[in-house]
Amino acid sequence: MSQYFDIGDETLWNPSNGASRMFQRQVAVFEAELELPSGIGPMENDECQISPDTFEVFVNALLAKHRRTSHAIWLALADGFTGTVLVLAERAGITVDWALLGAAPEAEMTDVQVSTVTGLSAPAEAGVWAAGLREKARELGRRMPR
Repeated sequence: MSQYFDIGDETLWNPSNGASRMFQRQVAVFEAELELPSGIGPMENDECQISPDTFEVFVNALLAKHRRTSHAIWLALADGFTGTVLVLAERAGITVDWALLGAAPEAEMTDVQVSTVTGLSAPAEAGVWAAGLREKARELGRRMPR
């Protein structure tokens, strides 16, 4: 069995029920973390509608949060979800402004990691940060059925 994540009549993703349930639970976690709705609606009759405008705001907020974070555990927990969201965003035609996001974060750093040995960790260099997420999304996109 599988479920469908759609925008209108277009299917963006058709995962198994288990992958869908896990993703939906992560959506709720990140909605709470970002204090924003994702635009990803409830699963009804194995179908979920995504609101493109709301989803675009969520995607950009998620990436901005990711960019302002240097905590290794937070990033490890967020990377798979972020990669999956990027695949859906690309399939939905949402343009990500990597240059803007890659610039030095305007907002205060959050969830930083401090070591008594190395001190405060810094976010990854912009090109490295963007390349890593894009590669993760490409890898996941090859495995995400429509």
